[in-house]
Amino acid sequence: MKKNEDYSEAIQRLVNAINKIDGAYYFCAKSMGIKENTLALLSALDDGRVHTQKQICEDWLIPKTTINTVVKELIEEDYILLGAAGPTREKTILLTEKGRQYADGILKHMRLSEQQALESTLQNFSPEFVDAFECFSKNLCDEFQKRILDRKEERKEI
Repeated sequence: MKKNEDYSEAIQRLVNAINKIDGAYYFCAKSMGIKENTLALLSALDDGRVHTQKQICEDWLIPKTTINTVVKELIEEDYILLGAAGPTREKTILLTEKGRQYADGILKHMRLSEQQALESTLQNFSPEFVDAFECFSKNLCDEFQKRILDRKEERKEI
């Protein structure tokens, strides 16, 4: 693509691809009988790292009230526990043994599908496409923040 080229078509293709990915996860969750945000939370916790509700909300762009609801539901099922995150009121979210087994069962075929999809993609493209996609995501969020989100009050005055 040239420097001054109109990127509308490329952006539309990216947006369509992102929507298809989002839709695929939505239909996976629905097929497994769980909510999409429950699947997202289980996916976040599956990486083995310590997470707070706040971190998950920020990283996965899920509203705090939605995460609170999902967390309460998973606590009731004995799938997760909340632990102290330090001097703040933030709590860490931990999978229980029952929760780990549940998450493993839910995520097993999804992870295999993700692995196979990436393997197939890497037969045609270099691994740098992941870096490029992350870069586009960050740049898009930064531009939205600068041009739209930070100017919300300014637009209200118009």
